[in-house]
Amino acid sequence: MKLAEKYGDKPLEELPMLFQRILQNVIRDYYRRQKVRSMWTTLLSAFSGPEDDEHDPLEVIESADSEHKHESPHAQFEQKQTLSAIEKEIEKLPPRQREAFLMRYWEEMDIAETAAAMGCSEGSVKTHCSRATHTLAAALAARGITL
Repeated sequence: MKLAEKYGDKPLEELPMLFQRILQNVIRDYYRRQKVRSMWTTLLSAFSGPEDDEHDPLEVIESADSEHKHESPHAQFEQKQTLSAIEKEIEKLPPRQREAFLMRYWEEMDIAETAAAMGCSEGSVKTHCSRATHTLAAALAARGITL
């Protein structure tokens, strides 16, 4: 579809090379997305209960008194501290990076939806998310938080 939409006016002899390049980029984007999602899924799964499929990590920590009685107070305290650190670091992000990051990973919007909501290109969304992810990872590592 991308080939037809963007390069329908190109000469026929250029189409095979364009198709290969588009295919490579789509595959590369897919694996990059999976890598980033995997990282944040791992991060956020630390805040969910074992039987909890649908959860908001912020609500899970806040309702720790009722849902996580089996955890030690020390473990609950550490989770609250970690979540607090994550929230503080997200607040420090530049507005566009924070907006893109929250839409993509908290709201689970895809790149096209995020780009439309932010009024920018898909490439800008990818750049903002990448920068936010790297900044958050570095900030959390500097605080001694490893996941």
